[in-house]
Amino acid sequence: MYDMMETIQETQTVLKAENIDIYYGNYRAVRDVSLSIPRNQVTAFIGPSGCGKSTILRCFNRLNDLIHGFRLTGKISYHSQNLYDSDVDAVEVRKHIGMVFQKPNPFPKTIFDNVAYGARVNKFKGDLEELVETSLRRAALWDEVKDKLQASGFSLSGGQQQRLCIARAIAMQPEVLLMDEPCSALDPISTLKVEELMHELKEKYTIIIVTHNMQQATRVADVTGFFNAEVTGKGSKVGYLVEFERTENIFGNPQQQETRDYVSGRFG
Repeated sequence: MYDMMETIQETQTVLKAENIDIYYGNYRAVRDVSLSIPRNQVTAFIGPSGCGKSTILRCFNRLNDLIHGFRLTGKISYHSQNLYDSDVDAVEVRKHIGMVFQKPNPFPKTIFDNVAYGARVNKFKGDLEELVETSLRRAALWDEVKDKLQASGFSLSGGQQQRLCIARAIAMQPEVLLMDEPCSALDPISTLKVEELMHELKEKYTIIIVTHNMQQATRVADVTGFFNAEVTGKGSKVGYLVEFERTENIFGNPQQQETRDYVSGRFG
Protein backbone atom coordinates (compact mmCIF):
# COMPACT_ATOMS: atom_id res chain seq x y z
CA MET A 1 0.00 0.00 0.00
CA TYR A 2 1.15 3.56 -0.70
CA ASP A 3 3.06 4.96 2.31
CA MET A 4 0.97 8.00 3.20
CA MET A 5 3.41 9.16 5.88
CA GLU A 6 6.64 9.08 3.91
CA THR A 7 7.01 12.90 3.86
CA ILE A 8 5.92 13.49 7.47
CA GLN A 9 8.69 13.00 9.98
CA GLU A 10 7.90 10.57 12.75
CA THR A 11 10.01 12.56 15.23
CA GLN A 12 7.50 15.42 15.08
CA THR A 13 4.48 13.29 15.90
CA VAL A 14 2.17 14.52 18.69
CA LEU A 15 -0.80 12.19 18.11
CA LYS A 16 -0.83 8.85 16.36
CA ALA A 17 -3.71 6.61 15.34
CA GLU A 18 -2.93 2.98 14.57
CA ASN A 19 -5.46 0.67 12.90
CA ILE A 20 -8.48 2.45 14.36
CA ASP A 21 -11.96 0.98 14.03
CA ILE A 22 -14.84 2.88 15.63
CA TYR A 23 -18.15 1.32 16.59
CA TYR A 24 -21.48 2.55 17.94
CA GLY A 25 -23.01 -0.61 19.31
CA ASN A 26 -22.68 -3.16 16.51
CA TYR A 27 -22.40 -0.49 13.80
CA ARG A 28 -18.88 0.10 12.53
CA ALA A 29 -18.65 3.79 11.58
CA VAL A 30 -14.93 3.97 10.71
CA ARG A 31 -12.47 1.27 9.67
CA ASP A 32 -8.71 0.83 9.70
CA VAL A 33 -7.47 4.43 10.09
CA SER A 34 -3.76 5.02 10.70
CA LEU A 35 -2.18 8.48 10.66
CA SER A 36 0.27 10.67 12.56
CA ILE A 37 -0.32 14.32 13.49
CA PRO A 38 2.82 16.50 13.23
CA ARG A 39 3.72 19.07 15.88
CA ASN A 40 3.06 22.79 15.28
CA GLN A 41 1.31 22.16 11.98
CA VAL A 42 -2.28 22.53 10.82
CA THR A 43 -3.72 19.17 9.76
CA ALA A 44 -7.01 19.21 7.84
CA PHE A 45 -9.48 16.35 7.47
CA ILE A 46 -11.56 16.62 4.29
CA GLY A 47 -14.10 14.38 2.59
CA PRO A 48 -17.83 14.02 1.90
CA SER A 49 -20.46 13.90 4.64
CA GLY A 50 -20.62 10.68 6.60
CA CYS A 51 -17.01 9.63 6.09
CA GLY A 52 -15.94 9.83 9.74
CA LYS A 53 -13.94 13.08 9.83
CA SER A 54 -15.55 14.49 12.98
CA THR A 55 -15.77 11.05 14.57
CA ILE A 56 -12.00 10.61 14.27
CA LEU A 57 -11.37 14.18 15.47
CA ARG A 58 -13.38 13.62 18.65
CA CYS A 59 -11.43 10.46 19.41
CA PHE A 60 -8.32 12.54 19.99
CA ASN A 61 -9.75 14.07 23.17
CA ARG A 62 -12.15 11.26 23.98
CA LEU A 63 -15.35 13.24 23.41
CA ASN A 64 -16.92 10.19 21.80
CA ASP A 65 -16.80 8.54 25.24
CA LEU A 66 -19.91 10.57 26.01
CA ILE A 67 -21.90 8.81 23.24
CA HIS A 68 -23.77 5.65 24.24
CA GLY A 69 -22.40 2.53 22.59
CA PHE A 70 -19.11 4.09 21.45
CA ARG A 71 -16.21 1.66 21.21
CA LEU A 72 -12.76 2.00 19.69
CA THR A 73 -10.32 -0.72 18.69
CA GLY A 74 -6.75 -0.08 17.69
CA LYS A 75 -4.63 2.56 19.42
CA ILE A 76 -4.48 6.34 19.70
CA SER A 77 -1.29 7.67 21.29
CA TYR A 78 -0.47 11.12 22.62
CA HIS A 79 3.30 11.38 23.02
CA SER A 80 3.39 7.56 23.02
CA GLN A 81 0.78 7.30 25.81
CA ASN A 82 -2.27 5.26 24.80
CA LEU A 83 -5.19 7.67 25.38
CA TYR A 84 -7.57 4.76 25.87
CA ASP A 85 -5.63 2.93 28.56
CA SER A 86 -7.84 2.18 31.56
CA ASP A 87 -5.81 4.44 33.86
CA VAL A 88 -6.04 7.52 31.61
CA ASP A 89 -8.47 10.20 32.83
CA ALA A 90 -10.46 11.62 29.88
CA VAL A 91 -10.91 14.93 31.71
CA GLU A 92 -7.12 15.27 32.01
CA VAL A 93 -6.78 14.46 28.31
CA ARG A 94 -9.07 17.39 27.46
CA LYS A 95 -6.83 19.79 29.37
CA HIS A 96 -4.04 19.02 26.92
CA ILE A 97 -6.21 18.62 23.81
CA GLY A 98 -8.79 21.39 23.52
CA MET A 99 -11.85 21.60 21.28
CA VAL A 100 -13.54 24.35 19.26
CA PHE A 101 -16.94 23.37 17.91
CA GLN A 102 -18.78 24.07 14.67
CA LYS A 103 -21.08 26.73 16.08
CA PRO A 104 -19.80 29.34 18.53
CA ASN A 105 -20.95 28.31 22.00
CA PRO A 106 -20.02 31.00 24.52
CA PHE A 107 -21.24 30.45 28.07
CA PRO A 108 -23.97 32.78 29.44
CA LYS A 109 -21.29 34.76 31.23
CA THR A 110 -19.17 37.87 30.69
CA ILE A 111 -16.39 37.87 28.11
CA PHE A 112 -13.86 37.75 30.95
CA ASP A 113 -15.61 34.90 32.75
CA ASN A 114 -15.92 32.89 29.53
CA VAL A 115 -12.14 32.90 29.11
CA ALA A 116 -11.42 32.44 32.82
CA TYR A 117 -13.91 29.62 33.33
CA GLY A 118 -11.61 26.65 32.80
CA ALA A 119 -8.79 28.19 34.82
CA ARG A 120 -11.13 28.76 37.77
CA VAL A 121 -12.54 25.24 37.62
CA ASN A 122 -9.00 23.87 37.64
CA LYS A 123 -7.95 26.18 40.51
CA PHE A 124 -5.43 28.15 38.45
CA LYS A 125 -2.81 29.69 40.79
CA GLY A 126 -1.41 32.36 38.50
CA ASP A 127 -2.54 35.85 37.46
CA LEU A 128 -6.04 35.33 36.06
CA GLU A 129 -6.26 38.75 34.44
CA GLU A 130 -2.97 38.16 32.65
CA LEU A 131 -4.14 34.73 31.48
CA VAL A 132 -7.39 36.19 30.09
CA GLU A 133 -5.56 39.00 28.29
CA THR A 134 -2.93 36.66 26.85
CA SER A 135 -5.59 34.22 25.64
CA LEU A 136 -7.66 36.98 24.04
CA ARG A 137 -4.55 38.39 22.37
CA ARG A 138 -3.63 34.98 20.98
CA ALA A 139 -7.18 34.66 19.67
CA ALA A 140 -6.81 38.08 17.95
CA LEU A 141 -9.74 39.44 19.96
CA TRP A 142 -8.19 41.58 22.70
CA ASP A 143 -8.27 44.91 20.84
CA GLU A 144 -11.96 44.43 20.05
CA VAL A 145 -13.10 43.55 23.59
CA LYS A 146 -10.57 45.01 26.04
CA ASP A 147 -12.93 47.85 27.01
CA LYS A 148 -15.98 45.60 27.52
CA LEU A 149 -14.72 42.53 29.32
CA GLN A 150 -17.76 42.60 31.62
CA ALA A 151 -20.20 42.52 28.70
CA SER A 152 -21.95 39.24 27.88
CA GLY A 153 -20.22 36.87 25.50
CA PHE A 154 -23.50 36.81 23.60
CA SER A 155 -23.09 40.53 22.79
CA LEU A 156 -20.33 39.70 20.31
CA SER A 157 -20.78 38.95 16.61
CA GLY A 158 -20.69 35.35 15.41
CA GLY A 159 -17.07 35.62 14.31
CA GLN A 160 -16.07 37.27 17.57
CA GLN A 161 -17.91 34.59 19.53
CA GLN A 162 -15.94 31.89 17.73
CA ARG A 163 -12.66 33.65 18.53
CA LEU A 164 -13.87 33.96 22.14
CA CYS A 165 -14.36 30.18 22.18
CA ILE A 166 -10.83 29.79 20.79
CA ALA A 167 -9.54 32.08 23.56
CA ARG A 168 -11.43 29.97 26.11
CA ALA A 169 -9.76 26.83 24.75
CA ILE A 170 -6.32 28.50 24.73
CA ALA A 171 -6.75 29.61 28.36
CA MET A 172 -6.72 25.94 29.36
CA GLN A 173 -3.12 25.96 28.07
CA PRO A 174 -3.48 22.92 25.80
CA GLU A 175 -0.88 21.62 23.39
CA VAL A 176 -3.38 20.59 20.72
CA LEU A 177 -6.46 22.40 19.39
CA LEU A 178 -9.17 20.41 17.62
CA MET A 179 -11.48 22.47 15.40
CA ASP A 180 -14.64 20.87 14.02
CA GLU A 181 -15.68 23.01 11.04
CA PRO A 182 -15.01 26.20 13.03
CA CYS A 183 -15.94 28.52 10.15
CA SER A 184 -19.05 26.84 8.76
CA ALA A 185 -21.40 29.19 10.63
CA LEU A 186 -19.38 32.34 9.91
CA ASP A 187 -19.47 35.01 7.20
CA PRO A 188 -16.51 35.30 4.77
CA ILE A 189 -14.78 38.14 6.66
CA SER A 190 -14.98 36.30 9.99
CA THR A 191 -13.82 33.11 8.26
CA LEU A 192 -10.74 34.93 6.96
CA LYS A 193 -9.91 36.18 10.46
CA VAL A 194 -10.15 32.68 11.93
CA GLU A 195 -7.99 31.30 9.10
CA GLU A 196 -5.37 33.99 9.71
CA LEU A 197 -5.53 33.15 13.39
CA MET A 198 -4.77 29.48 12.67
CA HIS A 199 -1.55 30.47 10.89
CA GLU A 200 -0.46 32.41 13.98
CA LEU A 201 -1.58 29.80 16.51
CA LYS A 202 0.38 26.93 14.97
CA GLU A 203 3.58 28.55 16.27
CA LYS A 204 2.45 27.50 19.76
CA TYR A 205 -0.16 24.79 19.14
CA THR A 206 -0.76 21.73 17.02
CA ILE A 207 -4.08 22.17 15.18
CA ILE A 208 -6.41 19.63 13.59
CA ILE A 209 -9.34 21.02 11.61
CA VAL A 210 -12.28 19.27 10.00
CA THR A 211 -13.55 21.22 7.02
CA HIS A 212 -15.96 20.68 4.12
CA ASN A 213 -14.30 23.60 2.35
CA MET A 214 -11.45 22.33 0.18
CA GLN A 215 -10.28 25.87 -0.54
CA GLN A 216 -9.97 26.42 3.20
CA ALA A 217 -7.83 23.31 3.51
CA THR A 218 -5.48 24.60 0.81
CA ARG A 219 -5.23 27.96 2.59
CA VAL A 220 -4.62 26.80 6.17
CA ALA A 221 -3.37 23.21 6.24
CA ASP A 222 0.18 21.91 6.08
CA VAL A 223 -1.03 18.30 6.01
CA THR A 224 -4.36 16.95 4.74
CA GLY A 225 -6.16 13.67 5.19
CA PHE A 226 -8.85 12.74 2.66
CA PHE A 227 -11.56 10.45 4.01
CA ASN A 228 -14.26 8.70 2.02
CA ALA A 229 -17.10 6.31 2.85
CA GLU A 230 -18.40 3.11 1.34
CA VAL A 231 -21.87 1.62 1.65
CA THR A 232 -21.88 -1.77 3.35
CA GLY A 233 -24.13 -4.70 2.54
CA LYS A 234 -26.53 -3.53 5.25
CA GLY A 235 -26.91 -0.14 3.61
CA SER A 236 -24.94 1.80 6.22
CA LYS A 237 -21.77 3.81 5.59
CA VAL A 238 -18.32 3.08 6.91
CA GLY A 239 -15.65 5.77 6.70
CA TYR A 240 -12.00 5.17 5.88
CA LEU A 241 -8.83 7.14 5.19
CA VAL A 242 -7.88 7.25 1.52
CA GLU A 243 -4.76 9.40 1.56
CA PHE A 244 -2.77 11.43 4.10
CA GLU A 245 -0.06 13.69 2.78
CA ARG A 246 1.33 17.21 2.57
CA THR A 247 -1.49 19.48 1.45
CA GLU A 248 0.22 20.52 -1.76
CA ASN A 249 0.47 16.86 -2.75
CA ILE A 250 -3.15 16.04 -1.89
CA PHE A 251 -4.38 18.84 -4.14
CA GLY A 252 -1.56 18.97 -6.69
CA ASN A 253 -0.34 15.41 -7.05
CA PRO A 254 -2.66 12.94 -5.29
CA GLN A 255 -1.63 9.29 -5.43
CA GLN A 256 -5.09 7.76 -5.24
CA GLN A 257 -7.79 7.96 -7.93
CA GLU A 258 -10.45 8.58 -5.25
CA THR A 259 -8.51 11.63 -4.06
CA ARG A 260 -8.10 12.93 -7.61
CA ASP A 261 -11.83 12.56 -8.23
CA TYR A 262 -12.76 14.36 -5.00
CA VAL A 263 -10.40 17.32 -5.26
CA SER A 264 -11.35 17.80 -8.92
CA GLY A 265 -15.03 18.03 -7.93
CA ARG A 266 -16.27 14.79 -9.50
CA PHE A 267 -18.08 13.86 -6.31
CA GLY A 268 -18.70 15.11 -2.78
